[in-house]
Amino acid sequence: MITASPRPSRARRLHELLRSQFVLFLVVGGVAAAANFASRIAFNHWIGYAWAVTLAYCIGMATAFALNRLFVFKHSSQAVHHQAIWFVVVNLFALAQTLAVSVLLAKVVFPRVGFAWHPDSVAHLVGIMLPLVSSYFGHKYLSFRH
Repeated sequence: MITASPRPSRARRLHELLRSQFVLFLVVGGVAAAANFASRIAFNHWIGYAWAVTLAYCIGMATAFALNRLFVFKHSSQAVHHQAIWFVVVNLFALAQTLAVSVLLAKVVFPRVGFAWHPDSVAHLVGIMLPLVSSYFGHKYLSFRH
């Protein structure tokens, strides 16, 4: 006779979901994105938009590297310098996506469609969110491979 195994409780399933690697990556990414976004606003007081996005991305990347090592990919078998090199490579690809989308939206698309509600900030947020999935897989299989 086949008996069904008991279903895990909702609390258990929620706990497992919140501890999943991708969700942890998203949480860490949210913290890094906040550092990125806030620093872009600060940098923008002294330098142009594209440079501010680029420098802010470096702040977010440093934050993401430290937090990913501590909380998301803590069992990586890679040496730290290999992790750092691959982390930078994956993030250069993500930076290209972020910068292209941010500048294209803020300087071309939004002015053409008449979008005027904080266009630089909205464009930067969209640019930051765009490479989430590609970055996760890049870091999982390159930067912090096990």
